[in-house]
Amino acid sequence: MKKDYLIENFANSYDYWSTFHRYGLTEMPPLIVSCAITGQNQGKESNPNLPETLEEQVQQTYDAYNAGASLVHIHRRSSKNPALMTDTHIEYQEVNQLIREKCPEIIINNTVIGGRFAVNGDLQEAYNTAAPARPEVGSVDITNYTFPMLRKARKEAGRETDILEEMQYTISYDELRETLRLMKKYGIKPEWELFDIGDFQYLRDMIREGLVDPSVPNWVQMVFTPVLTYQTPDMLLATIRHTPPNSVLGIVCSGPAQYPFLTMAMIMGCHVRVGMEDGYYIERGVLAESNAQLVEKIVRIAKELGRPIATPSQAREILGLGEPRTEF
Repeated sequence: MKKDYLIENFANSYDYWSTFHRYGLTEMPPLIVSCAITGQNQGKESNPNLPETLEEQVQQTYDAYNAGASLVHIHRRSSKNPALMTDTHIEYQEVNQLIREKCPEIIINNTVIGGRFAVNGDLQEAYNTAAPARPEVGSVDITNYTFPMLRKARKEAGRETDILEEMQYTISYDELRETLRLMKKYGIKPEWELFDIGDFQYLRDMIREGLVDPSVPNWVQMVFTPVLTYQTPDMLLATIRHTPPNSVLGIVCSGPAQYPFLTMAMIMGCHVRVGMEDGYYIERGVLAESNAQLVEKIVRIAKELGRPIATPSQAREILGLGEPRTEF
């Protein structure tokens, strides 16, 4: 495969046009479709089809894999209380192993995070639970934010009524360095999750400090939400132009703008993520029946536009990953 998948190939208007005006999207790099099956913020109180149990997460990953997803992003829920995130890497190992048995080539991505959450001012410990589970890819959130989040009533999560919580997240440079040390120890490729263009400074500083492997592309996911980075064409273009060289850029978008915005992203040479973590509606007012249904929708749009879909093996080549990890 030609190394035309790096984002710098799409940052210059002339370079982009020189291929686009001749071939449309058909000669663009194969589209990596990631699927974030569960997330940590919402649950069955928002969509009863959202997978929380081990069996549900494995089955919905398998179905999304067959629908065209080449990477699965997992927030493992607690087996004791699926309304909450697990606090043990053993449960991440369990879900990773079962997914590998059903999906031989899919890229397994656990959320490692690295920083600290605060809910209504209550600061939690730094979250690195999944690192010892040795996922192939681990998400590390390099950002700082504050935003209000509406959570629906759910007794198992300690919410008797709908509540509006103030969510905060922060990561220090020392916490980030420690997270990268853990990821290197366990052989995990970082997935850099950013929520604002200013967050690129974290990545650039880690590159300058020599903490990022220059022999493989950086895997960057920019998250566009209604309350952080604006879901607009100019912000997408700015993101593409600010992404460091030697990077592959994926786009995450939540809310009603999700599919139109992801369509813009795939036209601009980026990769995309769908799944119930980011949006649990298939269309306005209609809850998604499964993660596979969400994958099928973005795959259908891509094919209609002429953008080829990456197989898991192509996605591995693009991201600089080796053969599928078989033991977790």
